[in-house]
Amino acid sequence: MDQSKDPAPLKIPDDDAGLPRSVCDPVARARALRAFAALSHGDRLDLIRLLLPSGPDGLAAGEIARLLGLSASRLSFHLSQLEQAGLLTARRVARNVFYAVDPAGLGAAISHLLNDCCGEHPEVIACCQGAGAPAVRAELSGPES
Repeated sequence: MDQSKDPAPLKIPDDDAGLPRSVCDPVARARALRAFAALSHGDRLDLIRLLLPSGPDGLAAGEIARLLGLSASRLSFHLSQLEQAGLLTARRVARNVFYAVDPAGLGAAISHLLNDCCGEHPEVIACCQGAGAPAVRAELSGPES
């Protein structure tokens, strides 16, 4: 079997008018990839879960470390990854640095996944809008204890 040949090009689904969909914006794609790479670590996902309810005020780095049980150096690494991916904002108040989720950055990553990658697939979107969301959440969280 000759493996030197390039794989078949990705077939892009047609839109409603029968025209091929345009390939997504490469800048948006790169931004989404950075965001998903940053979110692919458990501690960083926990950071987002912790910070999201605190809104734009966020939490001080020391409080985050205490709540998540992370060392200062480990927390700093994870915060940096999320900030570089455009998912967090940081602001200094006196000697403290407060971190908050950047809703636009997180929303852009989710939007890219749902709209550009999933092609606004109705079953995928239904899972996100409530109809299948409880079942999906239960499936992702595993068996109840």
